[in-house]
This record gives sequence, C-alpha cells and structure tokens, in this order.
Amino acid sequence: MDGDGTRDARGTHANPVPRPAGPPQVPAKPAEAPAVPPRPTRAPGTTDGSAFLTWLRTPRPQALPGVWRFGHRPRPEEEPERVPGRQLLSGAVIAFLVGWLVWSLLWNGYLGGWWLLPLYAMIPDSWAEPHSFASVVVVYAYYVLIAGIIMVAVGRLGRWGEIWRRYGPPAWRRAAAPGGPPPAPEEDPAAWPALRAAGAHDAAERLAAEARSGLMRDVDHARIARAWQGVQRGRHSLATFTGAVLSEGAGACPHPSGARDLPVRQARHDLVTGQVRIGTAADDARNPYAYRGAGLALGPDLLGTSLLAVGPAGSGKTGSVVRPLTESLCLHALAGRAAVVVVGAAGADLGPADAYDVVVRIGNPDSVYDLDLYGGTTDPDEAALVLAEALVGDLAEQHQGGDSRRSTTVLAQLLGPFRAVHGRFPGVPELRQLLEGAPGPLAELREGLRAGGHDSLLRELDARERQLDRPGDVGGVLADRVALLDRPAFAPFFDTSGQSRPFSLKALDHPVRVRIDLPQRGHADASRMLARLVLAQFTASVSVREDRSLFACLVLDDASGVVTPEAVRGVQRLRSAGAGVVLTLRTLDDVPRPLRGPLLGAIGCRMALSGLTPWDGQDFAEVWGKEWTEARDVTDRQIIAETPAGKAVHMLRRVITGKAPTARAVTVRQVERERWSASELAHAVPAGHAVLSLTSVKGEHAPPLLVDLRG
Repeated sequence: MDGDGTRDARGTHANPVPRPAGPPQVPAKPAEAPAVPPRPTRAPGTTDGSAFLTWLRTPRPQALPGVWRFGHRPRPEEEPERVPGRQLLSGAVIAFLVGWLVWSLLWNGYLGGWWLLPLYAMIPDSWAEPHSFASVVVVYAYYVLIAGIIMVAVGRLGRWGEIWRRYGPPAWRRAAAPGGPPPAPEEDPAAWPALRAAGAHDAAERLAAEARSGLMRDVDHARIARAWQGVQRGRHSLATFTGAVLSEGAGACPHPSGARDLPVRQARHDLVTGQVRIGTAADDARNPYAYRGAGLALGPDLLGTSLLAVGPAGSGKTGSVVRPLTESLCLHALAGRAAVVVVGAAGADLGPADAYDVVVRIGNPDSVYDLDLYGGTTDPDEAALVLAEALVGDLAEQHQGGDSRRSTTVLAQLLGPFRAVHGRFPGVPELRQLLEGAPGPLAELREGLRAGGHDSLLRELDARERQLDRPGDVGGVLADRVALLDRPAFAPFFDTSGQSRPFSLKALDHPVRVRIDLPQRGHADASRMLARLVLAQFTASVSVREDRSLFACLVLDDASGVVTPEAVRGVQRLRSAGAGVVLTLRTLDDVPRPLRGPLLGAIGCRMALSGLTPWDGQDFAEVWGKEWTEARDVTDRQIIAETPAGKAVHMLRRVITGKAPTARAVTVRQVERERWSASELAHAVPAGHAVLSLTSVKGEHAPPLLVDLRG
C-alpha cells in the first residue's frame, strides 16, 4: 500500500545502517545440565493489553497551548480566594468551641429557659408525666434539634464544608488515578468506531483484538490512524487498507524501515495528541493560575511556528529540550506523520544511531551516506542560490541585494555551463578551481560549450572571466570558503560523480529520519557553513512539497553562525509550508545585532534557560512586551493619642510589642510592567528551569511561563 508511513522512501537511500555483529557466543560446558526455565504464566506470544487500553482510553481534554493533555484536569482561569490551611483549621476549632460554649450555657440554664418554651407549647400535659417514654423521646429529640441548629450555624461560620472538601474524601477521590467503567463501543477508541462507521467491521475487529491481546503499541495505533486519514482523503482505497489490516494486524502499513518503535525512550510521549512532555509549569505567581502545576508539552502544532532555545552550556538545551523533541519527531516519522532532520556535533546526545534511517557522518570515513552539496536539484540557478547562502550568507549585508545576490550570480555563471558539458554539478575541487579562475578548467569548459553549441552559456562564462580581474570580485571570497571543504578529511564527501550514496533533502516528501553529524574539532568554520547549507536546503525543499500534511522539522543543536538574513526570511515561510525548525544558541551574541529582533519575531516559541546574561534577557523582555498588573502601595502612619487613656493604652502597646501604634493605608492601582524583566531572566530563573512562551499554528498564544525542565 502506498501512503503515509507505508510508501518507499525513494531517493532517500533509507536503508538501515549496517551494524557490527555481536561477540561470539561461548558454548556451554557439556558436562553441566541446562537449568530448567520457570513455567510461563501465559501462553507463548500472548501479553496483557490492559496497560495499552488504559493509556488509549485516558481522557485528553482540550487545553491551553502547551498543556500536557494526557489525563489533564482543567483549572479555572482565575485563582479563587483560598484561605490558608492554618487559618482555616484554627477558625474551625474556634467555631466548635464557641458552639460548645453556647450549648453549655443553654444546658446549664445560664441563659434562662426561653429556649424550652417551644417544647412546652407543643407537647400535651399527659406526656409530661414522670418516667414517660414518649416524653423522654420528644425531649431528647428537641435537644438534638437545638444542638444541630447550633452546629450548623457554627459550621458555616467555621467553614467546615471547605475543610471537608479540601481534606476529606472528595480530595482523596480527586487525587486518585483517573479510572472508571470502559466507554461505550461507539465511543471507545480501542474499538475503532471510525472504521465501523465506514463499513470496515472486519478490520476494526482485528485491530480491537490486537489491542486487547497486547500486540498493539502506541506507534502502531498512530500509524494506522494516519493511514486511515489517507483513506478518508481519497488517496488510498478502503479495500486496500482493509486487506492490509486483515493480513498484518497491528503491523499493517509499516514504515519503510520496518521499525515499530525506537530502541530507547527517555521522555514521556503521547502519540494520540502528538505531544512530548518537557517539564512542569512552576507554581509561581508569575504564571497564570490555569497553568500552575500543569505539565508542559510540545507537538507539531507548536513546532510548526519554530522554536528558539537560548542558554549557556550546561543549562539543559540538548538533554532537556533537543533530545525529547528528536525522540518525538522520530516516533512521528515511524507513524508516517513527520520527516525529521537532526544536525549536531559528532558525539552529541541526540539518540542512538538505530533510531534513524539515514546517518551522515561528515568527516568520518566510516560513514555510509554522503551529503548532496546541491540539495538534489537539477536547476543551476536554484543550486547557486542555496550554495551561495551556505558559503557567504553570514557575510551578506543586512538588506536585500547584498553580497548574497552577487555570489548567486557568480555561482550560476559556473554551475550552468559545467552541468551542460558534464551532465552534473562540479565537485568541491573542481568548483574551487573554477572560482579561482584556473586557466585549464575554464579553457576546457569553453571548448565543451562550443562543441555542444551552448552559445547562451558561453556568454555566461565569458562574463565570469571578465569579472575575474575586477576589484571587489566575490569569486575569491567564494573560493576561500569552498577551500574549507577542500580538505583531506572531506575528500570522500560531496562527490557528484555518482560513486557515493548522497542524501538529499528533497526526500522530505517521505517520513524519513535523518541525522547529520558535523565535524567540530579543527573544522568549526566548515561545520557552521554546512549547517547553513542544510538550513538553506531545508527551507528550499519544504516549500515545494506536494504533501504538506507530513510535518517536516529541522533540529539544529547549535545554530551559532547559522542565522542570516535569508535564513530569517526562510523561517518566516515555514509555517504555511507545514514545517518548522528548532534552533539552540548559547547566547544571542552569536546572532548579528540587526537580526536578533527579526529572528525573535519570526520564531513562535521562545525559550530562555537559566544562566542567561542580562543583555540577552533584554532582547527577550522586549519581544515578550508588557502587561497590566495590580500594584499595591502600603503606607504605615503613626497614631497620635489625644486623651490620657489613649496615651496609656499606646504606652502599654509599645511596651508589649516594642513598636509604636500605626495605621496601615493600602493603595491599589493599575500599572504596566514587563512580563519578565532582563534582571529577572538573568537572576530569578532557578537552575533546571526556563521561561517559555508558545504560539500555535492556529495563532493561539501562551504567555511566558516559568517551567521546571526536571519535572
């Protein structure tokens, strides 16, 4: 079946990376008798599916952006007035003692006998005989009634009902795990009601049986649900889908790699909502009440507006943010929902290599895959545009029409003629010679163009040769940048002759998982240039995809030197293309000053981790803006006594308390203050925490939230 998560990743070379065989097994000693294994508790091949069914049936109510919806209990928008527990309990005890005192005064007659008049007025005289059973019952019932009235009155004064709700069985039931009777078949997600409504009863029964027997996983459920969406959209036939399900069960519509899960998971994932939990909103007064204590999660609906995380080394960018997101995106890829490209330094904690379909280790001779320098395009102008952004994008002026446009023109004048003659784009050494103006390669290229009759391309080459000797020609700068890739460590890479297995970002039409390891030691400039190349190819590729329902995401573990004017414009276009990027920075100083504002404006989700500098915090404070808050000004004024008795009381009060008698005046006013100031971001964010603001692809916003990344 051809569909989401089921079609072959043509052009991706998404074959599993070969793994070395394990150590040889040592045969057991023949003299020792093998131990008898314990008797299994279940039949072979059967497991209990109750855990999966419980997970699938857990409610996931609609919530505010970023809230972990799995088992979430919504809270009111405004914080109710909550009496402190100590004050509540002391008031309840005092109210009980007051009630006891009133009853004691009534019982002992200190308040008179007026409260017995209704009793004497209602009972007949014959019941008042001594030792009458009826009189005893009525009198004590009256006593109980009066005591009950007193208890109800003092109970309302002492807020006993609130104590019962806060500390009694109602609070125990709320704290218990969510549960209840199984839902009706037409509402049970494990029964696949959508399939039954469409007439695919046999497929629904097969999937329900797989779920009950424990043969279905969360990835299987998400993958089959994605394939069913393809049936509803008319991309696949119902008969093909039903046949695949009846044949394979929970393993139907597999990912091209055949994997049904990741080798290891470190974060909490919910593939029903597509979220991954990254932390917990702190119970802090600066957080809105509806968010306090709730889990914080990210998903494609938020990553579609892109994410920028800024924090110093050791603040948790990779372990607390990038690693959970890469796991989640890889799971989405296995379910046929997403395509992910992860770029980081070699050895970074980005998950095991088995979690990816394609692993490109640039500079490592053992790498199975290569990186296509031209992004898989056959258009010389497009290839020149992307390559110019990678080579000199960081040198371009901060306005349209800078060095980037001239560099694109220079590269196009060489790439077009070379492809017309050789049928391919030049490799790194060949491109370097052409940019340097070596006589031999240019003369050979000219002869090939004349022989092929490419007069228009010959004029392009003549224009390039005339510009070689002019001052200010960017060809020399391009040649110097290409020389960073023309090193012995990169000799086996960027081959265009067809002898290697290059990976192209044109493959993002398929649910592929890609990891690109950049060399860092001794090749920092080349690594930044390659990161710009991948980002430029990504923004160019996702904008021309046919299936934009397949979410595409690029994760750059270190975006230092990557942010350019063209990159910012490309990020702004990703939301409408069903794609997003995740960028991490140690400091905003790694971004040119004119680009910091546009970058923060183009990114929808912004995260400031602990340890931020005040000048970085100032940029976040400006983009998060201000809000109206209630300010309370308290003024203490000394009380002056006029009479001798008042002076004596004040003197006694001063002897007891040690302070002069004062009167407190409170002034409440509305003021506009920053949501998070630069000083607070630099000094008030605890270790392991971050301040995170969110924006969804639908335009919903979440204000800056203090998040505990360890929760």
